[in-house]
Amino acid sequence: MARIFGENQNAANTRRIVGTYGYMAPEYAMEGMFSVKSDVFSFGVILLEIISGKRNSGFYLTGHAHTLPAYAWKLWNEGKGLEFVHPLLTESCPTEVVLRCIHIGLLCVQENPADRPTMSSVVVLLESKSMALPEPKQPPFSVGIAVQFNQSPTTPLSVN
Repeated sequence: MARIFGENQNAANTRRIVGTYGYMAPEYAMEGMFSVKSDVFSFGVILLEIISGKRNSGFYLTGHAHTLPAYAWKLWNEGKGLEFVHPLLTESCPTEVVLRCIHIGLLCVQENPADRPTMSSVVVLLESKSMALPEPKQPPFSVGIAVQFNQSPTTPLSVN
C-alpha cells in the first residue's frame, strides 16, 4: 500500500477497498483512509502470526478475543505473553527475544495510526536488544466486538 503515495504524501483516502480483512488497518478497512502506518499494521499482524503459529484470518477464540492481535493483547496484559508463543519457537529462541517481538507486534497493531511506529522504527526496534519500548495500546476489535467481514455492503438491514 505504501507505493500508492506520491513523493510528499503520507496519507490518502479511497472508496475502493482491496485486501484481506484481518490484515488491513482498521482505518482503511472501515473508512478507506490509508497512510504509511497502514502497512505497519499489516506487518504487526504477520509478526504475531509468525510468533503464535496461528493465522489471523479465521481466528475466533470465543469468549476471549475475536482476532489474533486481540488475543495477544489479552495474554500480554495478563502477564502471560509466553502462552501466545508457538511451542517450537519457545524451544529455539531466547524468551526475552520472543517477548520483545510480541511487544513490537502489539505496537504495530495499535488502533490509532499515530500510535504505531514507522517501519524504519520497527526495523531499529527489532535489531536492538536494549532499546526501551513504549507500552502498547489496545488493538482494534479487542473488547468483545464480533466483526463479520464477509457481509456484503449492499445487504439491506432492517430495524424491528
